[in-house]
Amino acid sequence: MDDVWPMVHAERAALLADLESLEDSQWQRDSLCAGWTVHDVAAHLVDTALTTRVGFMLGLARARFDFDRQNDRGVERHRGATPRQTLTRLREVATRTSTPPGSLDSRIVEEVVHGEDIRRPLGLVRAYPAAAVDRALLYQTRTSAAMGGAKDRVAGLRLEATDHDLLHGDGALVRGTALDLLLAVSGRQSALADLTGPGVSRLAQTPA
Repeated sequence: MDDVWPMVHAERAALLADLESLEDSQWQRDSLCAGWTVHDVAAHLVDTALTTRVGFMLGLARARFDFDRQNDRGVERHRGATPRQTLTRLREVATRTSTPPGSLDSRIVEEVVHGEDIRRPLGLVRAYPAAAVDRALLYQTRTSAAMGGAKDRVAGLRLEATDHDLLHGDGALVRGTALDLLLAVSGRQSALADLTGPGVSRLAQTPA
């Protein structure tokens, strides 16, 4: 797992570079993460970068074990009064290595998926390292929904990346880029339009 943090830090640096160029109005654009703006997602990334294992459990208990409530409270806590303030906060935590409970690979999922939550609505494109995307996708496919993964969603599906040497599972075929597969299994409905195969309709009907 020694290579996880360099991947995470590289993604944080790349997102910071993209956010630097945004106008304030763009921060208010709806992200791919339902109910959150671009600004909200950036604040969430500040929150998760600061979260420790103990802090996560304490926060979850205070939120009465409601993950959505806990996340919303984290956004409220770390969203600055202005986009510039939130950007400064994100820059200050960019090289941290604290983490909530669970596999460190979940940190790669966090950075790549939320990076696209921000970039896609704004028309921004990043050429993600294949190793980061593949690792995030494989983590999602082996992790249960209860732990924030997609194992349940992809059961009975065969995922085939068209741009990487990656094939997972058996059953109805779903084909697309590794990044689009990652977003789709992570519940981003807009990514389904870029996938092909008889398994796409089933994936679309399976709750995230």
